[in-house]
Amino acid sequence: MTRKVELDCGVIWVQDRILINEMNEGALLDVETNRKILQIGSESFGHDYFGYISHRIHSYAVNPMVYRESAEHPRLKAIAVVSENALTRQTARVERQFYTNKNSFEIFSSLEEAKVWMMEQINAYSKVKSLKG
Repeated sequence: MTRKVELDCGVIWVQDRILINEMNEGALLDVETNRKILQIGSESFGHDYFGYISHRIHSYAVNPMVYRESAEHPRLKAIAVVSENALTRQTARVERQFYTNKNSFEIFSSLEEAKVWMMEQINAYSKVKSLKG
Protein backbone atom coordinates (compact mmCIF):
# COMPACT_ATOMS: atom_id res chain seq x y z
CA MET A 1 0.00 0.00 0.00
CA THR A 2 1.26 3.48 -0.86
CA ARG A 3 0.39 6.58 1.11
CA LYS A 4 0.95 10.15 -0.08
CA VAL A 5 2.06 12.86 2.37
CA GLU A 6 1.95 16.45 1.11
CA LEU A 7 4.57 18.91 2.34
CA ASP A 8 4.96 22.59 1.44
CA CYS A 9 8.06 21.73 -0.57
CA GLY A 10 6.94 18.50 -2.25
CA VAL A 11 5.43 15.06 -1.77
CA ILE A 12 6.52 12.02 0.22
CA TRP A 13 5.33 8.60 -0.92
CA VAL A 14 5.33 6.04 1.89
CA GLN A 15 5.52 2.39 0.81
CA ASP A 16 7.21 -0.89 1.73
CA ARG A 17 9.48 0.65 4.39
CA ILE A 18 10.65 3.26 1.87
CA LEU A 19 10.08 7.01 1.80
CA ILE A 20 10.17 8.40 -1.74
CA ASN A 21 10.59 12.16 -1.83
CA GLU A 22 9.64 14.27 -4.85
CA MET A 23 10.55 17.88 -4.12
CA ASN A 24 8.99 20.81 -5.98
CA GLU A 25 10.97 22.74 -8.59
CA GLY A 26 13.23 25.31 -6.91
CA ALA A 27 12.57 24.04 -3.37
CA LEU A 28 15.20 23.76 -0.62
CA LEU A 29 15.71 20.55 1.32
CA ASP A 30 16.95 22.06 4.56
CA VAL A 31 17.47 20.62 8.05
CA GLU A 32 13.94 21.52 9.19
CA THR A 33 12.32 19.81 6.19
CA ASN A 34 14.61 16.82 6.62
CA ARG A 35 13.48 16.47 10.24
CA LYS A 36 9.86 16.40 9.06
CA ILE A 37 10.71 13.68 6.55
CA LEU A 38 12.54 11.60 9.16
CA GLN A 39 9.56 12.03 11.50
CA ILE A 40 7.25 10.70 8.77
CA GLY A 41 9.52 7.66 8.54
CA SER A 42 9.49 7.11 12.30
CA GLU A 43 5.71 7.45 12.50
CA SER A 44 5.07 5.29 9.44
CA PHE A 45 7.44 2.42 10.18
CA GLY A 46 7.69 2.43 13.98
CA HIS A 47 10.60 0.26 15.08
CA ASP A 48 11.28 -1.12 11.58
CA TYR A 49 14.28 -0.04 9.55
CA PHE A 50 13.50 2.09 6.51
CA GLY A 51 15.15 3.74 3.54
CA TYR A 52 14.87 7.07 1.78
CA ILE A 53 14.81 7.68 -1.98
CA SER A 54 15.21 11.17 -3.36
CA HIS A 55 13.42 11.00 -6.72
CA ARG A 56 14.81 14.09 -8.41
CA ILE A 57 12.24 14.84 -11.06
CA HIS A 58 12.68 18.59 -10.53
CA SER A 59 15.70 20.75 -9.83
CA TYR A 60 16.06 21.84 -6.20
CA ALA A 61 18.72 22.69 -3.64
CA VAL A 62 19.94 20.47 -0.81
CA ASN A 63 21.66 21.66 2.34
CA PRO A 64 24.35 18.97 2.70
CA MET A 65 24.00 19.08 6.50
CA VAL A 66 20.80 17.02 6.13
CA TYR A 67 23.01 14.00 5.40
CA ARG A 68 24.90 14.29 8.66
CA GLU A 69 21.65 14.40 10.60
CA SER A 70 20.13 11.58 8.55
CA ALA A 71 23.14 9.36 9.22
CA GLU A 72 22.41 9.64 12.94
CA HIS A 73 18.80 8.42 12.64
CA PRO A 74 18.68 4.95 14.24
CA ARG A 75 16.14 3.46 11.80
CA LEU A 76 17.17 5.08 8.50
CA LYS A 77 19.54 2.56 6.93
CA ALA A 78 20.05 3.70 3.34
CA ILE A 79 19.65 6.66 1.00
CA ALA A 80 19.30 6.60 -2.77
CA VAL A 81 19.18 9.43 -5.27
CA VAL A 82 17.37 8.88 -8.57
CA SER A 83 17.69 11.13 -11.58
CA GLU A 84 17.74 10.68 -15.32
CA ASN A 85 19.92 13.82 -15.53
CA ALA A 86 23.69 13.15 -15.55
CA LEU A 87 24.51 16.53 -13.93
CA THR A 88 22.07 15.84 -11.08
CA ARG A 89 23.67 12.43 -10.51
CA GLN A 90 27.11 14.12 -10.43
CA THR A 91 25.84 16.59 -7.82
CA ALA A 92 24.57 13.63 -5.76
CA ARG A 93 28.10 12.17 -5.81
CA VAL A 94 29.31 15.33 -4.08
CA GLU A 95 26.43 15.16 -1.60
CA ARG A 96 27.37 11.56 -0.77
CA GLN A 97 30.58 12.87 0.82
CA PHE A 98 28.47 14.40 3.60
CA TYR A 99 26.74 11.11 4.47
CA THR A 100 28.94 9.23 6.92
CA ASN A 101 27.92 5.74 5.79
CA LYS A 102 28.90 5.97 2.12
CA ASN A 103 28.20 2.25 1.53
CA SER A 104 24.51 2.96 2.16
CA PHE A 105 24.20 5.87 -0.28
CA GLU A 106 23.71 4.98 -3.93
CA ILE A 107 22.81 6.88 -7.08
CA PHE A 108 20.53 5.54 -9.81
CA SER A 109 18.96 6.64 -13.08
CA SER A 110 15.87 4.45 -12.50
CA LEU A 111 13.40 4.49 -9.60
CA GLU A 112 12.79 0.75 -9.96
CA GLU A 113 16.52 -0.02 -9.63
CA ALA A 114 16.67 2.18 -6.53
CA LYS A 115 13.68 0.40 -4.96
CA VAL A 116 15.24 -3.03 -5.52
CA TRP A 117 18.57 -1.92 -4.02
CA MET A 118 16.79 -0.23 -1.12
CA MET A 119 14.82 -3.34 -0.18
CA GLU A 120 18.04 -5.38 -0.29
CA GLN A 121 19.64 -2.90 2.14
CA ILE A 122 16.67 -2.84 4.51
CA ASN A 123 16.27 -6.63 4.46
CA ALA A 124 19.98 -7.10 5.19
CA TYR A 125 19.70 -4.89 8.30
CA SER A 126 16.49 -6.61 9.36
CA LYS A 127 18.09 -10.05 8.99
CA VAL A 128 21.07 -9.03 11.13
CA LYS A 129 18.69 -7.62 13.74
CA SER A 130 16.66 -10.85 13.88
CA LEU A 131 19.83 -12.94 14.25
CA LYS A 132 20.99 -10.78 17.17
CA GLY A 133 17.55 -10.49 18.78
